[in-house]
Amino acid sequence: MLRTKIGTALLVACVVLSASASADDYPNRPIKIVVPYAAGGGTDALTRFVAHGLEQRLGQPVIVENRAGAGTTIGALAVSRSDPDGYTLMMGTSSTFAIAPGLYKKLAYDPVKDFTPIMLVATVPFVMVVHPSLGVNSLLELVALAKKKPGELLFASAGVGSVHHVYAEVLMRMMGFQMKHVPYRGGGQVLNDVIAGHVPVYIGDAGPLQPLIRSGKLKAIGVTTGERVATMPEVPTLNEAGAKGFDANSWQMFAAPPHLPQPILAKLNATIGDFMRTPEARQHFMSLGMEPKTGTPDQAKAYIRAEAERWTAILKDMGLSVE
Repeated sequence: MLRTKIGTALLVACVVLSASASADDYPNRPIKIVVPYAAGGGTDALTRFVAHGLEQRLGQPVIVENRAGAGTTIGALAVSRSDPDGYTLMMGTSSTFAIAPGLYKKLAYDPVKDFTPIMLVATVPFVMVVHPSLGVNSLLELVALAKKKPGELLFASAGVGSVHHVYAEVLMRMMGFQMKHVPYRGGGQVLNDVIAGHVPVYIGDAGPLQPLIRSGKLKAIGVTTGERVATMPEVPTLNEAGAKGFDANSWQMFAAPPHLPQPILAKLNATIGDFMRTPEARQHFMSLGMEPKTGTPDQAKAYIRAEAERWTAILKDMGLSVE
């Protein structure tokens, strides 16, 4: 019995020492950050910006890998099944952690149990835009046009199950109109067709859309958030525009596979936080219309749980689901 207890104690000690050692020399090779969208969109751009800051602080290359598809769930599933060694991370979004659990009937991961949340880094307002050729200037005018041509108007999204898609579906249910969904593999791929007017309606990240709105290439109908966005105060909220009670905020979060050793988690959280608190990072995020955030892993985990519960209830109430 004594020998067994000593053996167990030695095993625990070895595990603790191993974890400490892995944190002391971590990282000693390149780190990969999976972005579950195609290159060129808002999530991809901000991840590459943060990756550069992490490289400077960690002394190793930080590589961004785009793994798009199925509303971010393909990339997320790959990360959830990766080794928890700190060398595979993900920039997950509200699509990954909040929308997917309530939308997909057979989701292959649990948003809380199958990841190690590291830090919530940004909340991201979205804005609904239309091509000027559509001839509408407000949400109510868009709804009226769509009702005259039920199912004929096209709206774009960054993929089935993405927040771009879900926000539009929720809005259509609230306002009682229909449009035809045209899914793409990422926000970056959408813009060319929206600007050209091939798919004239889109709800997307406010940051990349702001210069297109200012140049007159696209027309803003309303922002998805409960309050107006500071960088485009002239644009009403969708709630103000007629969709009473509409309030949706996207967000970005660093996460790792489950069971990431605590010392490595602490180091990543501290390093990301150090970069996010720099004036350079804050100014960059705000210039994209994003609100930079920092916090603890426990706060990030609680945020995922609360948002997943909220959106699961919303989607269930509206009867929205994907096989």
